[in-house]
Amino acid sequence: MPKNLYEGSILKNIWIFSIPFLLSNFLQTFYGMADLFIVGQWTDAAGITAVAVGSQVMHFITVILVGLAMGTTVLIGQGVGSHRERSIGKILGNTAVLFIGVSLVGMALLLLLCPQMVSVLETPKEAVAETKSYLTICFLGIPFITAYNVIAAAFRGLGDSKSPMFFVALACVLNIALDFALVGGFNMGAAGAAFATVLSQAFSVVAALWAIRYSKWVNFGIQLRRRDFRLNKSILKALAFIGIPVACQDGFIQVSFLFITAIANSRGLEIAAAVGIVEKIICFLFLVPSAMLSTVSAISAQNIGAGRYDRAKKTLACGIGIAAGFGLLVSVLFQFVSEPVLAWFTNDLRVITFGAQYLRAYVFDCLVAGIHFCFSGYFCACGLSFISFIHNALSIVCMRVPGAYLASVWYPDNLFPMGVATMSGSALSVVICVCVFGVMEKRRLRNKV
Repeated sequence: MPKNLYEGSILKNIWIFSIPFLLSNFLQTFYGMADLFIVGQWTDAAGITAVAVGSQVMHFITVILVGLAMGTTVLIGQGVGSHRERSIGKILGNTAVLFIGVSLVGMALLLLLCPQMVSVLETPKEAVAETKSYLTICFLGIPFITAYNVIAAAFRGLGDSKSPMFFVALACVLNIALDFALVGGFNMGAAGAAFATVLSQAFSVVAALWAIRYSKWVNFGIQLRRRDFRLNKSILKALAFIGIPVACQDGFIQVSFLFITAIANSRGLEIAAAVGIVEKIICFLFLVPSAMLSTVSAISAQNIGAGRYDRAKKTLACGIGIAAGFGLLVSVLFQFVSEPVLAWFTNDLRVITFGAQYLRAYVFDCLVAGIHFCFSGYFCACGLSFISFIHNALSIVCMRVPGAYLASVWYPDNLFPMGVATMSGSALSVVICVCVFGVMEKRRLRNKV
């Protein structure tokens, strides 16, 4: 049976749901960082840059897929909360058909546009060939990336964040083993890291499908019938209404970071490598805010489906407290440990110096973004994901991208101001989210009266 998240202790539900989700994302990010670490031990700055740039593109694609799948999480969660189990089968069937098409079309387009993407990102010429190889191999694995994230989204809607954790753990172990074999043993460089990533994700998907089909461990008592796979306009519209704004929001955020990457790449190989490594570290630190976004979204969706709006608001408040507290802790910590952490990835002193400048400012975004991440999760649970898209778009256009560009012009030898610029966009998002939430509450109180 689906996990009930609309009763009992709110804080307990958050911990029960978020810890496995956090561990899943940790493992996923860990083996992404392992790619960079292992490549850094056997190749030069060009190899590091190729994996850093390529993995950032893949992260961009992944977050868009996760955003699109948010509609599945929310609709299933609302179905669980309102005890409409039969509708869950139709949602799952339509999700499967929709994302098969998305993955195949996406793979074809990305393979076609690969050279242009490498060029737009101002990839240093020394790293162009390896970056193309890395991306081409990863693009061929798009169907597996899509399948895993859709399966994980469905599990989260059913209140189960544990099963995806086990599947990604299998992928993590295999990925690291293949990294050592292909990059270290066969000296395949960035291409070896890409093969390791794609093969491990394919294995994870096969394991998940096998467990769903044959294991009682992941049996929720929901049966899929052939007619569930017939396209239903109302379900597709609801999936799109929630998923597309979230995907666009996450896409805009990643585009802004790709712009920043392009700005960094145009400033030389050392700065490009430094920014690439810092982005990996930040992705790791953002696991907690990201976990809170999905946790607030999944739990609030079930509570809203059950008509328990007060519990949904309390879930939001708890999520903000956890995310902001964690962000404050790491922001202070990294003022003292930036250089040693960067030294894990490279011995190049200039890369470490530039990276420490960037990281000391950028890390404060973990605190600020954690707040608006939780608001975004709540808005999605309410079926208002377009609000998250709007505030993120405004923050990018008005603050993050122009700020990063101006910082690179005014401070060409220091990356600290560029880190401040990235954080400024999140600050604007928080202001907008608080204002919108206040308006929503006033309207809800008026409607009660």
